[in-house]
Amino acid sequence: MSTREGGTSAAEHAYQQIRRQILNGTHVPGTMLGEAALAAELEVSRTPVRVALARLQDEGWIAIYPKRGALVQGVDERTIVELADARFVLETTGVDRAPEALRRQLADRLDGLIEKQRQAFDAGDIATFIDLTLEFHRGFVESSGNSVLIELYGQLSDRHRFILFTAGDRLLARWEEIITEHVALTDHLRGGNTEAFSQALRDHIAEVAAP
Repeated sequence: MSTREGGTSAAEHAYQQIRRQILNGTHVPGTMLGEAALAAELEVSRTPVRVALARLQDEGWIAIYPKRGALVQGVDERTIVELADARFVLETTGVDRAPEALRRQLADRLDGLIEKQRQAFDAGDIATFIDLTLEFHRGFVESSGNSVLIELYGQLSDRHRFILFTAGDRLLARWEEIITEHVALTDHLRGGNTEAFSQALRDHIAEVAAP
């Protein structure tokens, strides 16, 4: 198998690039991707593109139609709701189990992320804001210090990123409310008010999980 500079295989390179373009909204749901066009864009042969597309189909990101191409799949309403449920369980569990010293340390770090989120919104940089949001919410799980919870949460990050990109216009329209909600979540974390944190998180997640 051919390799690119740095030892990355052509198939792995194609997979990473196409996957990134799906997650960041370059290839929106309903787009039909062709092997030849992708190969030309990525400067590889069609064989590694074919391998990459097969892998992406196994992961549910595309559906391959022989002789036609690969159709980018969306995330259906049920998946969005189920993702919201899973995130709620993992994030609240992380905060419930966080020792006080770690909670306060994390809250200070989240204050810094919130300020960066404000800057991203001011610049209209939705991609940076989404990266910061993923890091912000992951922090609640990391506060538990439980490596298994953190690993499980990491497995949700691609779907979470995809959903946030599809909701990009709505995020920009209500950025002030989002920042206010992030501040409230951080304050509840710092104060150890897990019940208030749980309710605030449920309401916050529901804004994105709503149909």
